[in-house]
Parts: sequence; C-alpha cells; structure tokens
Amino acid sequence: MTFVITEPCIKCKYTDCVEVCPVDCFYEGPNFLVINPDECIDCALCEPECPVNAIYSEDELPAQYEEYRELNAELSKKWPNISVKIDAPADADDWKGVENKRQYLQE
Repeated sequence: MTFVITEPCIKCKYTDCVEVCPVDCFYEGPNFLVINPDECIDCALCEPECPVNAIYSEDELPAQYEEYRELNAELSKKWPNISVKIDAPADADDWKGVENKRQYLQE
C-alpha cells in the first residue's frame, strides 16, 4: 500500500510532508508534489503533516481523486527527488482550499 498526493496540493506545494518521510519517496514538480508508490513504506507520517489535507492512504482515496494514483506513479519517474522542506510558493495560501485545480497542474 502507498499514500497518494491529490489535487489540494496543486499550486500550494507545502513540503511539511517531505521533512518527515524516512525513505525520501517524494518528488517535486513545478507546482505539485508526488509520492513514488514503489518507494513509500506506508508509514503514514506524511498524512497529518499536510496543511491542505492532500495526502490519502491508497485504500482511503476519495473517488474524485482516483486519477492521482496513476499521476503519482507516473510523475515520480520524471521529477527530481525532494528530501528537505523548502518554502512554499509565495501565493500558496491564496490557493489553499481552492477546488477544481487539476487544470493548473504543470507536468
């Protein structure tokens, strides 16, 4: 089992979750983070750290976020690994709580 990062992360990209990961399974894109499902050990440390509630256990993934399971797997193979907390984008707080952000995801 793995954890999946979903739509609420788009354009927020807070990295509190990255800091607690013991296996460095996070990957960073221009405005989104993903988890590599082959590297995630299902420790659940990241989930409570996300300030926008974008991280779900694979078995609790809401139906509206199902496509993010594959996006995490696919994009984690393209993007660079991130293992330390960095500053969120300057406008991250403006995007917190905004719904229907999928069209803004930069792959």
